[in-house]
Amino acid sequence: MTIGLTGASGNLGRLTVEEPLTGGVSADQIVAVVRDPAKVTDLADRGVQVRQADYASPAGWREALDGVDRLLLVSGSGPGASQSHKTVIDAAVEAGVGHISYTSILNADTTNNPLAPEHHATEQLIQASGIPFAILRNAWYHELFTRLIPQHLATGEIVDAVGEAQISGAARADLAAAAAVVLASGGSENRIYELGGTAFTMNEFARELSATSGQSITHRALNDDDFAAHLEATGVDGGMAAFMTQNDASLRAGEMYTDSTDLADLVGRLLRPLAVSVRQGL
Repeated sequence: MTIGLTGASGNLGRLTVEEPLTGGVSADQIVAVVRDPAKVTDLADRGVQVRQADYASPAGWREALDGVDRLLLVSGSGPGASQSHKTVIDAAVEAGVGHISYTSILNADTTNNPLAPEHHATEQLIQASGIPFAILRNAWYHELFTRLIPQHLATGEIVDAVGEAQISGAARADLAAAAAVVLASGGSENRIYELGGTAFTMNEFARELSATSGQSITHRALNDDDFAAHLEATGVDGGMAAFMTQNDASLRAGEMYTDSTDLADLVGRLLRPLAVSVRQGL
């Protein structure tokens, strides 16, 4: 069986391709599709089949997916992403791919998160393709929060419009491990997985960062208007400020929370705690 994945040079793709490599899958049975093969020469050196294709262009996708039995479509981003994904899905149909997995967003069919429409549209395209599928609805990575640690340490506070909502964040490595399990094994035909870790609030995140760093970090929760104004005052342009405010409003509404145990069930081990991700982010 040959497994393939797109976006193999990205953060999630890199981690996902490492799972079967270290788990005993022969490297020549892995197809890594990337925009720039020069970024994954190390994978090629290890025997992985590296093929070039770009979400922005239909050219090359049919050839890139030739011989792939099971495919992981790692989502692109931005306006029109679903149409780029459609190019890959259509090529997968032509190439006779037997199963396709897709990295979506938690609660994609009900959330008001600004990223959700492109994800949900892609889910519908996959379901209409006739290819057996698995939808991997990922919660926010821990790393989306920990990458801002230097800013929090510099200001002594975390400012957002999330309020006291529960967020089922998870380490990127755990979500990659789950994706690899679905990619390399059967039993996931026409399944939708809601993938989240142990929930936390931003107050809890601030307390964890304070305890780990030894510096007092507070959480300041604003309303939408005040948060947008705060962002613009710090140099964020109006469009991005509106996007970030809408994202926080979605989190505040509980739309980045799930009580599903799908992630832990797929990974088959304890998930990485937030404390570990915070420590690694320092």
